[in-house]
Amino acid sequence: MGKAVAVAGGTRFMNNTSKERIPITRSRVEQMFPKLTPSQISRIEARGEMRTVDVGEVLVEQGDSAIPFFVVVSGELEVVHPSGGKVETLITTHGFGEFTGEVNMLSGRRSMVRIRSIKPSKVICLDRQNMMSLLQSDSELGEIIMRAFILRRVELVASGTGDVVLIGSMHSSGTFRIKEFLMRNGHPYSYIDLDRDQDVQNLLDNFHIDAKEIPVMICQGKVVLRNPTNQQITECLGFNEPVNQTQVRDLVIIGAGPSGLAAAVYGASEGLDVLVLDAYSPGGQAGSSSKIENYLGFPTGISGQELAARAYHQAQKFGAQILISKSTRLLCNRKPYIVELENDVQIPTNTIVIATGAEYRKPQLKNLSRFEGAGVYYGATFMEAQLCSGEEVIVVGGGNSAGQAAVFLSRTTNRVHMLVRSGGLAQSMSRYLIRRIEETPNILLQTNTEIISLEGENHLQSVILRNNQTGRSEAHDINHVFIMTGADPNTRWLDDCMALNSKGFIKTGRDLLKEDLSSAGWPLARQPYLLETSLPGVFAVGDVRADSIKRVASAVGEGSIAISFVHQVLQE
Repeated sequence: MGKAVAVAGGTRFMNNTSKERIPITRSRVEQMFPKLTPSQISRIEARGEMRTVDVGEVLVEQGDSAIPFFVVVSGELEVVHPSGGKVETLITTHGFGEFTGEVNMLSGRRSMVRIRSIKPSKVICLDRQNMMSLLQSDSELGEIIMRAFILRRVELVASGTGDVVLIGSMHSSGTFRIKEFLMRNGHPYSYIDLDRDQDVQNLLDNFHIDAKEIPVMICQGKVVLRNPTNQQITECLGFNEPVNQTQVRDLVIIGAGPSGLAAAVYGASEGLDVLVLDAYSPGGQAGSSSKIENYLGFPTGISGQELAARAYHQAQKFGAQILISKSTRLLCNRKPYIVELENDVQIPTNTIVIATGAEYRKPQLKNLSRFEGAGVYYGATFMEAQLCSGEEVIVVGGGNSAGQAAVFLSRTTNRVHMLVRSGGLAQSMSRYLIRRIEETPNILLQTNTEIISLEGENHLQSVILRNNQTGRSEAHDINHVFIMTGADPNTRWLDDCMALNSKGFIKTGRDLLKEDLSSAGWPLARQPYLLETSLPGVFAVGDVRADSIKRVASAVGEGSIAISFVHQVLQE
């Protein structure tokens, strides 16, 4: 990428191929497309090889894996996004001292772009392994390259320039699920709304798609997926292709929330072979938070998604690998342990950190599942806020997550009804949030109140509320409900592998009683380490752990602390 994209242009033609420029929506062009100094270029050259490139030679094709990293020494490269046929979107051009790549270089995933030479050129070529080594060992270049990679991906996401076209409807829960999955995984896509785009029928006809089949995802311009599962999306985009799923790992981390990502960063940076498993995307429950204001070092707050993305890239920088798949079973009666995934893949590992967190408790409402993603949501981010702008919404819950959601949504909605079953907020919410709610005129706090019914056809249309003190019920024409109440641990997949408390949270360290260890057949003379479960070498961190403090900072702390004990177990 290069400065050519700083100004949105018209259309130009080259080699009989139509190109339109991608518009830059942000101003940090010099950080996205830095020009390296001769000294910096020479340090890179020492790790790679010099290549001569002819005019028109394609260095990277869309869909390629194991993408090399190129630094231009002379000549010029262009980066384009193929859009089908001979139509290309010009993303940028690279001249002397500029380099190719974005965050796919960190994960080893497929290229979304085509890179070719438009002048006789000389380039320095590094394979991915040497590029990763450069990031980890040269702090100056590592900072420059990482910043550029991340900002370039931000720009691709903002402009919808990727290898996915999603056709859907704002009233479709499947559309919402796919958009959320792609967004939380930071994957660029373009979206066509069946209800608003008048030209969508031509696209449907070209791919022989019936409007009743939406949501439909067109992957890499050729594969058509009708209402795909997250696993099918993962397979189509090759998210898991770079990961060796058979080698025995030093450490497998199950869950990519704050605690799991912290463990990945510390484990990988200290030389462990780390694999992170997550069924959905980085961030966990914290990733759905509109803003986290009480996390150290961010005085103006940071969104859960942004915090998760930073940690995700940081873990990858140090060599941790991420596999998007659901863990279905732990084979705990053998060594190395085996983590079994939903596609019957078995991952062997010497140690495990369980960071599967907890999920919001769902109220017992008749039509709840029908409206999930179509009026009922479990997170309040920019994506959800877009769906309910100018309307009335309900936020259910009295904790900090619910408070942040109410304040965030109050900026774009007419009114926020905040429902709590108890008589107030004082026992469950930080004082700064309570004050903010009290001072926000369009937030209406309704205590001793709960939802007893959800009504609608394809989308939520109305709710019935009841005061649990007076028994009085009333109906409201409200189309959007955000549920953030209580939490149940994600431990059902563990069967009887380790000791749990009465609520299903994992017991660790000093909380493990003699009978817990005896029942589990604890085989060692030593007692379990801090954060270690009743299974030797298996640790639990974050919200899934019994009696943990439900704060992002404490989850991050537990994830990092667990790594010190992982080292001790590996040395035993």
